[in-house]
Amino acid sequence: MFQIGDNIVYPMHGAGVIKAIEEKEISGEKQQYYVIKMLISNMQVMIPTGKILSSRIRPVTDIMALKHIIHIFQHGESDKLLPWKQRYKVNADKIKTGEIQEGAEVVRDLKRMKEEKALNSSEKKMFDNAHEFLISELRLIKGITENQIKSFC
Repeated sequence: MFQIGDNIVYPMHGAGVIKAIEEKEISGEKQQYYVIKMLISNMQVMIPTGKILSSRIRPVTDIMALKHIIHIFQHGESDKLLPWKQRYKVNADKIKTGEIQEGAEVVRDLKRMKEEKALNSSEKKMFDNAHEFLISELRLIKGITENQIKSFC
């Protein structure tokens, strides 16, 4: 499914690059593994090739999809009426999907709230993580400009 050098997104970890595909023997069983270099944590992750679909790893978004996401980010509506615990759960579920659109919505909504009042510590941490995941993917999209990346900051 993926090749060495492919840019990917691993939900809850951010963007990374497939560095190798290796065969390893663990508990007497040989399997092929993707070796992924994560950009945020500078960590290396190994995932069995047979588990790649269930891990929800996906390719980095392309520039055409990004234009739609920028529009959502700038013009989409935020739901400000939810109590913070419910809002936190909704946002956490969005981040877990690993989808750039969902992550951009979380960043957008928390950024707007932050401009109105200080976020509580849980939401501040969520904002920081979601923002870092989003930026890590944006930096890998071919054809994106630094100004487009800054529109998410």
